[in-house]
Amino acid sequence: MLILLVAYVLPKEKDMETWYYEVVSIDGDYANLKRTDIETDDLKLVARALLPPEIFEGCRLKYEFMTYTME
Repeated sequence: MLILLVAYVLPKEKDMETWYYEVVSIDGDYANLKRTDIETDDLKLVARALLPPEIFEGCRLKYEFMTYTME
C-alpha cells in the first residue's frame, strides 16, 4: 500500500513543465517576472531568495523542477 502511495504522490518527469521568464524589475527583496514562452501581460512577484543571485533587469530565466536558473 505504501509503495502505491509514494508512486502516486511523486510527479513523473514528463509531467514537469518548463517555463521561461524575463526579469522586468527588481524591487528590494523581490523581482517581477514576465513569462516569455506564452503571450501574457501578467507579472509574477518572486522573492529574490528563490532566484539566482546574479540576476539583473532584462535577464532571462528558466523555471524547471521548482528551480530558477539563468539562461
